[in-house]
Amino acid sequence: MASRIVVDLQADHGTEADALTLLQRAEVRDVLAWMRLLVDPQDAAAVVRALARPPIELRQTHLARVIQLARRRRLDLVAGLALAIESPQIPPEARERIERFLELHGAASAGSKAERADVLTGRLIELLRARTGSLLTVQEAAEQRDELGRLRELAASFLRSAPQATLADLTRHLASLGRASDIQEPSSALEPAGDQLHDAFCRLREEVLEGVGRIGGRLGELRLDTELDIAHGVARYLELIKLAALLQRSPPYRMGEAIADINARLLAATTPVQREILQTSLLDQDLLAADADPAEGAAPAAGGVAAGARRADAFESQRPPDTSHRGYGEEHSLGPFLPRKGIGLALSASDIETYRSCPLRYKFARVLRIPTAQTLHQRFGIVIHQVLERFHAEGSQTLAEMLELYDAVWRRAGLGEGEAELRKKGRAALTRYHARLAEPGARPVWFERTFDFRLGPHHLRGRVDRVDCVTHEDGRQEHELIDYKTSRPKTPAQLKDDVQLSLYALAAREAWSLESSRQAYYYVLDDRKVPVPAAAGESGAAITETVLEVGEGILAQRFEPTPSRATCSICDYRIVCPVAET
Repeated sequence: MASRIVVDLQADHGTEADALTLLQRAEVRDVLAWMRLLVDPQDAAAVVRALARPPIELRQTHLARVIQLARRRRLDLVAGLALAIESPQIPPEARERIERFLELHGAASAGSKAERADVLTGRLIELLRARTGSLLTVQEAAEQRDELGRLRELAASFLRSAPQATLADLTRHLASLGRASDIQEPSSALEPAGDQLHDAFCRLREEVLEGVGRIGGRLGELRLDTELDIAHGVARYLELIKLAALLQRSPPYRMGEAIADINARLLAATTPVQREILQTSLLDQDLLAADADPAEGAAPAAGGVAAGARRADAFESQRPPDTSHRGYGEEHSLGPFLPRKGIGLALSASDIETYRSCPLRYKFARVLRIPTAQTLHQRFGIVIHQVLERFHAEGSQTLAEMLELYDAVWRRAGLGEGEAELRKKGRAALTRYHARLAEPGARPVWFERTFDFRLGPHHLRGRVDRVDCVTHEDGRQEHELIDYKTSRPKTPAQLKDDVQLSLYALAAREAWSLESSRQAYYYVLDDRKVPVPAAAGESGAAITETVLEVGEGILAQRFEPTPSRATCSICDYRIVCPVAET
């Protein structure tokens, strides 16, 4: 059906690539986020995008605080927002934005159960446009109107194919279409800094002048009763003044110092709301990136990750805050939400792997702590781990005891008869696991053994699923650290740069005084044990360097996205990720 919907859209709007590109547009993804949260209030990633993007634009520090409050009360994020406006931890300007979200959510929800999915989608589009349109240039408004019109047509095409479809059905099909789109790769092209500064000035001047014409010609379109709209307009004028001041400076000068000096003068003449908008703008970072030497690793100024970062209005900085930039004080920092312990961080192997795969994903998962729903296979993996943990902890011996425990844990996990094939696969895997326990040569000595040790300023913690004492033919003994996996087996070559068991080997030396050990992953469903290459497991210096580099990046709040198909395809946060849109 998804392909038929794409064909319907192609009839009026070109190629399949064009149809898929539509679902990467920021304004379209904003509507999709609202559709998702209306279908499922527990879809926290969608709620976060709705809060972060216009017309709400809640600052990331306030986002983190709201998520924290909701998690403490075990509420979904929408319910947590209603609670947050009563909290003394939420400042007035954030409270106003949250109230705006709740008002919009109430308007979108009203009568939604009785409406056709395409009608509700159209009404949602109008609700969002009514609250954001006055801040757009004429060209931007026309482009947005066209793209959202195509989204209406896409929804109508789906309803023609499935007249009884609900909003949930429509949302799922749009999501399936969106997953077919390509992941953008970073661009390597850099424009000269001077050209970029001039281009930025021209674009902003055109935007401001068009805004003047719009206000003078059609005053009714501007919501002058809304302080935030007026503050946005003033902020754009001030940014134009900033660019003009930079263009008039006589070279040579240091861009960072010039920006800081101009900002100090501009901010002194602004209201608190205008100051907040200016301080959370990404203009300064774009200018600094354009001014940087490409040999020093400057981010691309157009396209790819840099363009995506500029689109992420809600996440004020995808680069570390510049402490010389006035306005980036503690209130803008996510420092209070970092997993601190002492002067460093509390880290696990999972934390390190997540940050290395994508720092922005780490920020969403470990700093903002956006809740995610467990997939069926994640729940199944937890069941297998719990069965093995309890079987060994309770001193059980027989296969019957293991399978009885499996049935009990399965039921408690809420997994039913609908997953009969998966349940059967688990029983077979546990039967093979139990048979392995009787094999000679290896004797389990610890199960679920925890570790906690210090590495530099950081505290590393975790637990090893199983530790065996292995006796070789020559009588020599050594310990083997084993981690259970329910995923597909990796080859030794794929594990040559392994982090998890390399960290466990270091932990065994530092926390348990085991001078040497070997490491392996046991893939339970395939009954296959894959050893980690010795070079990966024994290089304490390499894993130490990795931990320290990751810790430094987190403390500096370097949360740039690093897109790849392998990482993005399994990421729970694509709806809020700037790289996934155009």
